This record gives sequence, C-alpha cells and structure tokens, in this order.
Amino acid sequence: MKKPSSKIRDEIAKLQEQLKAAETREAERVGRIALKAGLGEIEVDEAELQAAFEDLMKRFRGGEVRSSGGKRGAGAGESSGPSTQNASGAAAGGSGEA
Repeated sequence: MKKPSSKIRDEIAKLQEQLKAAETREAERVGRIALKAGLGEIEVDEAELQAAFEDLMKRFRGGEVRSSGGKRGAGAGESSGPSTQNASGAAAGGSGEA
C-alpha cells in the first residue's frame, strides 16, 4: 500500500503547521518568562544573547558551558537562576512577543 505523493504532501503540510504552532507556543512561553524577569528592558547584542541561550541550553541538558567571551564570560553557567533564565527568554521569545 503505497501512498500517492499528493497525500504525502498533505501530511507534510499538516505537520509543518503543527510545528509552527508548537514553536509559537514555546516562544510565547519563554518570552513571557523573559519579560517577567525584566529582560525586555535591557539592550544586549543579539549574538551575545544567543550565545548565552546556547550556554543555558547546555546547562539544562547536562552539557558543559562554554565561554562566550562577552560580559557573561565563564560565569554564564554559574550565574543565579533568574539572570540565566532572562537570557533564555529573550532569544526564544524575542520574535514571538509583539
């Protein structure tokens, strides 16, 4: 039983819609957390902020934290909870907040 290509395309389109909706929910959730923590009020270079998010992701997944060389440097993985959560919220929620 092979599926016709049109049905496969329809399934792919539905999955892409589901993925977009899931990413939007995730971005909104992280964005709300970032705003509550006050991250929306500071100006940070986007590349530096993304590096901080990557460090945070590694921290929560049990990986080793790398130094971004910026203001956060080696202390990014060792900083207190709220400041680290601030960094994660902005990257994921940056485009989701409007």
